[in-house]
Amino acid sequence: MKKLALLAIVAVVLAGCVRNNPDPAWLEVTEWTMESNAIGVNGDEGVITHNFTEAWVYIDNKLIGVFEVPFKIPVLVEGTSEIKLYPTIRNNGISATKKIYPFADPYIIDAELVKNKTLTINPVTRYKDNTKIMLWDFDDPNNYGISEAPGSLASMVVDFDPQVMTAINGSGYGHVEMNNSTNQWQATNTTLLENIPKQQSEVYLEVDYHNTVGLVTGVVAVEPGSSTGNVNVQLNAQQEAEVEWKKIYLDLKTIVSGYPSATGYYLSFDALLPDSLTTGSINIDNMKLVHF
Repeated sequence: MKKLALLAIVAVVLAGCVRNNPDPAWLEVTEWTMESNAIGVNGDEGVITHNFTEAWVYIDNKLIGVFEVPFKIPVLVEGTSEIKLYPTIRNNGISATKKIYPFADPYIIDAELVKNKTLTINPVTRYKDNTKIMLWDFDDPNNYGISEAPGSLASMVVDFDPQVMTAINGSGYGHVEMNNSTNQWQATNTTLLENIPKQQSEVYLEVDYHNTVGLVTGVVAVEPGSSTGNVNVQLNAQQEAEVEWKKIYLDLKTIVSGYPSATGYYLSFDALLPDSLTTGSINIDNMKLVHF
């Protein structure tokens, strides 16, 4: 919140300066592009998707502000300058919590800013070279890495419905169909996730999702002699007529670091068909556990 308040002050000051200096240079930034870094990244990147909604902007190492892409802003800088744009996410899908994504490279360019002229930048990023990725791409119907908990009434399958498939889905996606007799789904990933960094290290779960039923995500910490489930973030249901693929970045750092003696973790998923619906579905794809 303190950072957001500071940025608001910066924006007000900037606006006042522009009014007093009617001939600024203009900086125009288009939406982010994310490229593959399969050579540098440790792990399979899978299909590259992103949801970098904003950019932190620095000019000559001075913070200009955080802006939703695309944008065009006046800047009171002239001449050749170093411009840095940092890919920014809405942490856990919360619009008020904007954070530089720690696993994506900034876009850095030296360019000339000229009074009354517009400099247009098309920013490109990729995963940092030291990023480690564990991927669930749901392309293999016989081995997709998710298993139901005892008592779960619904089950996941790999599906290929052309009305749901898009370019982001590769060869398939994970699908859970729910109705009055299969109105509950509980599942985890199948393999204990070991060697996940603790001590407040950055750990994220990226998920592409397309759902008409709310999905509660969580983390099960496995310690010697016990396991503890932790609810994390709910992926809210979408209306049937408007459902689309979305991407979210789930911050796991607090949960993971909260169990320093854990030998490993499972990702958990829990969904319940609401009484207002007779059918519903959950589709997920390109799920990536990301850390250094």
